[in-house]
Amino acid sequence: MLKLEHLVKDYYTGDEIVHAIRDLSVTFRDNEFVSILGPSGCGKTTLLNIIGGLDNYNSGNLIINGRSTRDYTDKDWDTYRNHRIGFVFQSYNLIMHQTVLQNVALSMALTDVPKEEREKRAAAALEKVGLKDQLNKKPTQMSGGQMQRVAIARALVNDPEILLADEPTGALDSHTSVQIMDLLKEIAQDRLVIMVTHNPELAQSYSTRIIRLKDGEIVSDSDPAADEEEVQNARGSLKKPSMKFRTALSLSFNNLLTKKGRTLLTAFAGSIGIIGIGLIMSLSNGMQGYIDRVEQDTMTSYPISIEDNTMDMSVLMSAMMTGSDEEKQPYDGTVRSRAFADKLLGSIADTEKNNLTAFRKYLQSPEGKELKETASAIEYNYGITMHVYNEHAQGDKLVTVSPNGLMEELGMSDMISLRNQFMGGMSSSMPGSEVWKALPAEDSLRDQEYELLDGRWPESEEEVMLEVDENGEISDFTLYSLGLMNQSELVQNYRDLQAQKTDEIEPGDPVSFASDELLGMEFTLVPNSDLYRKVGDIWVNESGDEEFVADAVKEDGRTLKIAGIMKPKETSLGTPHTMGGVWYDRSLETWLRDEGKNSDIVKEQMEHKDINVFTGRKFGDSTELSAADLTPEQQMVLASMSQQELMDYMASYNDAANATYDSNLAKLGIYDEDTPTSIELYADTFEDKEKIGDLITVYNEQQQAEGNDANVISYNDTVGAMMSGVSDIINIISYVLMAFVGISLVVSSIMIGIITYISVLERVKEIGILRAMGASKRDVSNVFNAETFIIGLLSGLLGVGLTVLLNIPISLVIQKVTGVAGIARMPVAGGVILVLVELVLTMVAGLIPAQMAARKDPVQALRSE
Repeated sequence: MLKLEHLVKDYYTGDEIVHAIRDLSVTFRDNEFVSILGPSGCGKTTLLNIIGGLDNYNSGNLIINGRSTRDYTDKDWDTYRNHRIGFVFQSYNLIMHQTVLQNVALSMALTDVPKEEREKRAAAALEKVGLKDQLNKKPTQMSGGQMQRVAIARALVNDPEILLADEPTGALDSHTSVQIMDLLKEIAQDRLVIMVTHNPELAQSYSTRIIRLKDGEIVSDSDPAADEEEVQNARGSLKKPSMKFRTALSLSFNNLLTKKGRTLLTAFAGSIGIIGIGLIMSLSNGMQGYIDRVEQDTMTSYPISIEDNTMDMSVLMSAMMTGSDEEKQPYDGTVRSRAFADKLLGSIADTEKNNLTAFRKYLQSPEGKELKETASAIEYNYGITMHVYNEHAQGDKLVTVSPNGLMEELGMSDMISLRNQFMGGMSSSMPGSEVWKALPAEDSLRDQEYELLDGRWPESEEEVMLEVDENGEISDFTLYSLGLMNQSELVQNYRDLQAQKTDEIEPGDPVSFASDELLGMEFTLVPNSDLYRKVGDIWVNESGDEEFVADAVKEDGRTLKIAGIMKPKETSLGTPHTMGGVWYDRSLETWLRDEGKNSDIVKEQMEHKDINVFTGRKFGDSTELSAADLTPEQQMVLASMSQQELMDYMASYNDAANATYDSNLAKLGIYDEDTPTSIELYADTFEDKEKIGDLITVYNEQQQAEGNDANVISYNDTVGAMMSGVSDIINIISYVLMAFVGISLVVSSIMIGIITYISVLERVKEIGILRAMGASKRDVSNVFNAETFIIGLLSGLLGVGLTVLLNIPISLVIQKVTGVAGIARMPVAGGVILVLVELVLTMVAGLIPAQMAARKDPVQALRSE
């Protein structure tokens, strides 16, 4: 039962008050067809809107099934409209971008009725009004009468207690009007139908009760309801309507489809900022990837190297670059000295000894696990000098490949030795370096640095690799050193140049080798211990005796064969420069050590740890050799020597006088795996390299805390210090550019907010329709939030997609100019973040228009066109 008591409704228009409803009281039965007649402006529609919960009254009371509505909240009114009221309007008020079925089912979506049930009930309602075959049509494809039937089906689908019809036949012809009125009369048989009309004939023909209004008051009532007729018809607790976000998405998506062109242009405009940031991010990511590759290549070429004796290179560089620390004075006619030599010599003398035995033990322990895992590879070197010869060298001479005999022949060995003392490992790529080198112990590091061109990788210690450059070339210096070109000719030319017999050395004709000629080429390794001969009580180094060495090569040498040809891998910095050489597998060092342990000289040295086998004296006795010290047997041997041999013998003896037990074993090829001479720590990135440095610092602090100052590690990382800031510079530039481009992103988001506001203005009537069906203010807000969500998502995806496409030509142009490929690459995570950022900014920009839509007066919204 619906009851109005002393209802008053006033409107304020400027300074004037319009009294729309004046102290109106009326009671409606649960089942009747009531027509409300009266002239325009008498308050008919206002009364209908108040009954329907679209408009509020100023005073009085509206009682629904015995409950006053004075304390109704917005949610209560929404629930009331959704469950108890059905509206039929003169202008139909259908949502034009929805199908007929969707229009009718929409009110059920507000109460989360399952989709299948919604469609079933909506189809049944449409069938009831005679539109069974029109379900998928749009309202624009239907006649006025058909659209009004759709409106009636929509009003009935939730089985409301009250049907409110505002001029339902006002826009219809007479024939259609009769059909609609017949339908309303049938509906009124089991519910209350209240119709506002200007047509008294229709009211007389179909209504069971006629109420006439004038100036907001009832002037007549053909069949007033008595108080005793009041019936309580409560349905119990009703579910409060709440639109699912997917329903809001569906509404907004269908609306956007009606404006495809504008939607795409809006999305494109919104994507411009994303494209700008995306391109910067792509270039930054590509540059970072390039830097990472450079880092990895650099780290591979320049690992952290910890020597058993380390010179502080920073002091040396400071001496060379900064000069004196004294206060500078301008020239005043006096020429003053600047400290350089003292600093230079001081830096050389100020070497620190590293306890690599303790450090290696730390790396193998659980405490050093993090440092070991941070390093991509760890190489242990033992300072082993191999004696390798080429019996089949060009010319008639036995060529000493290792140690490099060419430098000895040219008289440059002393100069190279001195330079190595100053430059350390930095001289490894300069002429005079050994051409016989060790491959990385770890295959992963080998495969990272080198590429196999022909043959295979070593499968045993007697197989070695020949290194060439990217063009398959080897420097002639290396070929001479390996005996593949006539070494004697080069030496003679050099001597002629020194003797001024010629002004220059004419380069020889280029030589070439088929891979078959090189694969299988043999070298001979002689164990270090086999190059010594015992004379009396001492052992004499015979490596300078060509005849002795030749015999050792034939009798004691091990044949080594070239198994494959390799080249350095091309890196982001280009293919590394190489002079070529022969590389052996580390297992050969183990073989050399095991062979040496079985020799007489090593056994003798190990049995007498306090006696130097090369002098016959105790270690530490540095007294030079004199004739009185020689035994008769030694004197006989020396007597048979030539003068040069005797001088060599004496020099060898005196050099050995300052030796130690460990240095003697190292000279004989014997090493302890727990005592390396250097440790190389490889890292893939500068971050890892810095972390390794930090972990070494942690190790040093731990050793100092435990009182083991002798175990503190000192090392130099000049290359890392020079290149560590590159990534930071790229990141700073990228962030600054992104900040500038981000302005366009904000501007585009504001523009989307404006477009959303325009959409609100275009969909005002839709707002009124949704409110009439029971949609809350929040539901209306969500409809427009859903629209900005779709546009924001489309803008983000469009921006990222266009960025990916633009990266293709940008990368090609950069590759053509710089030779660096794939420099513009959008990171997947970055693309996702950009889409989310665009989505959030768009949603924020659309909040104000959405709130404006939610605050729209539903009555005013329904009147808009």
